[in-house]
Amino acid sequence: MKNLSFLIKPASSSCNLKCKYCFYADVSEHRQIKSNGIMKEEVMKKLIDQALSHLDEDGEVTFAFQGGEPTVAGIDYFKAFCAYVDEVKKAKQKIHYALQSNAYVIDDEWCTFFHQYDFLIGVSLDGYKENHDYFRITTGNKATYKTVMQAIHTLEKYEVRYNVLTVLSKQLAKHPNKLYEFYKKENIRYIQLIPCLAGLDEEKNPFALTPQLFASFYKAFYDCWLKEMQAGVYRSIGLFDNIIPMYADVPPQQCGLLGYCSIQFVVESDGSIYPCDFYVLDEYKGGNLMEMDLMDIANSAPMQGFVKEKKQMSPLCDTCPFVSICHGNCKRMNTLYFDKQYCGYQDFLKYAYPTMITIAKQMQL
Repeated sequence: MKNLSFLIKPASSSCNLKCKYCFYADVSEHRQIKSNGIMKEEVMKKLIDQALSHLDEDGEVTFAFQGGEPTVAGIDYFKAFCAYVDEVKKAKQKIHYALQSNAYVIDDEWCTFFHQYDFLIGVSLDGYKENHDYFRITTGNKATYKTVMQAIHTLEKYEVRYNVLTVLSKQLAKHPNKLYEFYKKENIRYIQLIPCLAGLDEEKNPFALTPQLFASFYKAFYDCWLKEMQAGVYRSIGLFDNIIPMYADVPPQQCGLLGYCSIQFVVESDGSIYPCDFYVLDEYKGGNLMEMDLMDIANSAPMQGFVKEKKQMSPLCDTCPFVSICHGNCKRMNTLYFDKQYCGYQDFLKYAYPTMITIAKQMQL
């Protein structure tokens, strides 16, 4: 294959924080085995061997690490992973590394290693101090903002590429201008905002985003972004970076924005493989790479069944002028965008369309 990507959970659901809204803690509670512990060396090597054997001689593969908290596996795990890749990869195979972290233990040693292998680091930072420290706390209920900001400064010192991942909760969505000003003040240039979700069995959640708040937040946040951009300052916001090129017929990079699911190779620490990070559940397990070939796992009934599952759509989709942009969105997240009579995603797109289409046309010049 020309391109492959893997989302690897080297420490399973283990974490050194206790965030109030953690979706993967909720997912793992719905499995027979909550945590598979730290990935063993034989699983790590089998994963790498299978990945590179299915990759073309001049192909590209991305190994992205998530959790739980992947750094719980320890830096020696990652050093061994990259060293083994170097040992067995073919000369023209290109390797990309990424890691999503709460950044609580990232220090000089980690950053030296990240720089050596050109890791892209996603730092979980929920904006300004009072919001971040409300949601993202240690298992001993201690605040983490100061430690995370120090980690960001260390990443910058070692010239490690990073972006910031912020969970857009109901509480944070009420303060779009304050959040944008925080990013400006801290010179954070690459930002991903992900909506806070209710648990798998929950209809309501005290932190989950609502359709109305989604629209009101993004309208104000977009105005801040547009003002900066028109002044010659470009700040990368994940949603805008994906939507605007779609008006110029450029497909999005973000999973879900095309309205259908494709198989991701989500690798739990025991070698079990699942189709999506939101659905690392027993019923969706495609197989284990210690026992099966990757392509057989991809073609297994649980993986193919996941892709073919129907999702809930809003009745408003039937007459929505933006259905070719939204496509009903991700099946796990889309219900927070709409209720029976209102779609916050549609409301935002109506608001932003005139300027977004202008920007898209300028991109084509």
